Amino acid sequence: MSHPTPDIRPANPRFSSGPCAKRPGWTLAALEGALLGRSHRAKDPKAKLAEVIDRSKAILGMPKDWRLGIVPASDTGAVEMALWSLLGARGVDILAWESFSKDWATDVTKQLRLADARVLSAPYGRLPDLAQVDPARDVVFVWNGTTSGVRLADADFIRDDREGLAICDATSAAFAMDLPWPKLDVVTWSWQKVLGGEAAHGMLALSPRAVARLEAHKPAWPMPKIFRMTKDGKLNEGIFRGETINTPSMLCVEDAIDGLRWAESVGGLPGLIRRSEANLAAVAAWVERSPWAAFLAEAPATRSCTSICLRIVAPWFAALDAEGQAAAAKKLAGLLEKQGVALDAAAYRDAPPGLRIWGGATVETSDIEALLPWLDWAFAQVATEFDKAAA
Repeated sequence: MSHPTPDIRPANPRFSSGPCAKRPGWTLAALEGALLGRSHRAKDPKAKLAEVIDRSKAILGMPKDWRLGIVPASDTGAVEMALWSLLGARGVDILAWESFSKDWATDVTKQLRLADARVLSAPYGRLPDLAQVDPARDVVFVWNGTTSGVRLADADFIRDDREGLAICDATSAAFAMDLPWPKLDVVTWSWQKVLGGEAAHGMLALSPRAVARLEAHKPAWPMPKIFRMTKDGKLNEGIFRGETINTPSMLCVEDAIDGLRWAESVGGLPGLIRRSEANLAAVAAWVERSPWAAFLAEAPATRSCTSICLRIVAPWFAALDAEGQAAAAKKLAGLLEKQGVALDAAAYRDAPPGLRIWGGATVETSDIEALLPWLDWAFAQVATEFDKAAA
C-alpha cells in the first residue's frame, strides 16, 4: 500500500487536546500587559481577575444570578471543589463514559465513599442510559468526553423541576458548545482548552440552587482550605469577585484575557461554535470517504467538535491483538509528529487505540483540511510495515 506525500502542511501542527493551540496570531506580545511582581490582592490585579470573570460570563451567556469564580488546580480543582463541598445531602448518580468521568466516579465512591451513589457507565464511543438519571438525586457528568470524543446532544434528561443538583464538567465544551444553563447547577472548565489559555487555573460557576446547597449543607468530612467556599455558613462572595483562594499567576490571567478578547473578536459564542463545528465538518467529510478511519463516537449527534476521536477500522488492524493495535496506532501518531504535521495527536492512553485531533475554536479549519491527507499518508506507511511483518 502506498500513498503520495501531500504537498500542503498545516500552518500550525498543534492539535493537542490540552493544553490546546493558542489563538491564531498569538505571540508573547499578548502578555505585555501582565501585572507581574504585584500582589493579586491589590486593586489593579484584582480588576484583571474580575475582568476574566465578567468577560467569561458575558461570552457564555451565563445567567446574571449565577456566580463565577477562579479556583486552583485547573478544571480538576473546580470539579473536586464541587464534589467535596456539595455532595452528601442526597443520593447521587454519576455518568461515566470516558476517562475523566470515571475519575469523578472514583472520587465519589472510593474517596468520599458515599453510600448512596450509582455509577451509570458506558464504554468508549457511547453514552450511558440517560433515562436512568433520577431527578430526586444529584447527578455528576461531563458535557463532552475529552478522551472519547462523545458529547451530550442535549440536556433533556435533566428535569426542570429536579430536586437534585446537576454538576457538569464542561472543560472541553465551554466556549465551543451551547450549554443550557437552566438545566445545570454547577459548571466547570479550564483556561487551557477551547480558548488555548495557560494551565493551572479552573473556573467554577454556581447557580442559585447550588449556592443554597452550599449554605445549607455541611459535609461530613474535613474540608481542605482550597475547597472551602463558605464562611460562617454563608457563601464567600469574594471568590466570585476575583479574590482567589490562593495566589494566581497574573501571567496566565493576562493570557486568559487575551483569549477572551479574541473570542469577542470572532463573534463571541456563536462565532466560536461555528469555528469548532467547521472543524468537525471537515473531519466528518473525510471520514465519510475513508476506507480505514471512523469516529469513536457511534451516534453522529454525539460526535464532539473539540476532541475529535478516530478509530482504525482496517481489516489488518482488527486482526491484531491489543498490543499490536496499540503499537500500530502509536506508530501512526509518531509519523505525523516526525513530519511536523500533527503534534500530540495520539488517542488518550486509556482510550481505544487511534487518533485524537483537537478541533476547538483556536484551530483553523484550513489546518484541519491540510492535515487530513497526511493521515492517509501516515496510515499507508503503517499498513505497509505491518503487512510486511505479518508476511
